[in-house]
Amino acid sequence: MEDFRGFIYTKCMDFSIRISRLYSFLCEEKHEYVFSKQILRSGTSIGANLAEAQYGISKKDFLSKAYISLKETAETMYWLEIIYREGYLTSEQFTSIFTDCEELKKLFMSITKTTKKSLNS
Repeated sequence: MEDFRGFIYTKCMDFSIRISRLYSFLCEEKHEYVFSKQILRSGTSIGANLAEAQYGISKKDFLSKAYISLKETAETMYWLEIIYREGYLTSEQFTSIFTDCEELKKLFMSITKTTKKSLNS
């Protein structure tokens, strides 16, 4: 499990960096300050909640934080779609970062499902 947690931690860290760079791009190049702030918060919160979950005091605590990461992923996908529909991202830019976010969503769906199953058995 340690290797997997390291894998997803790295994925979340890399995604947070991409979101941070997207935020800078939106502010500096596109002069967009509303949606960019929202996506910065939700996009970086994914990994932050995972980091907190890794040191949860119980499996239930871990599950709760993992669910928050999952919810933040869904919120980030929402903001990405709005930013794209508003014309701030090209189709290529959108697809690249949205695909990364979808991958995180699938990972967190698997983590929460597996953890919930182990709590119920």
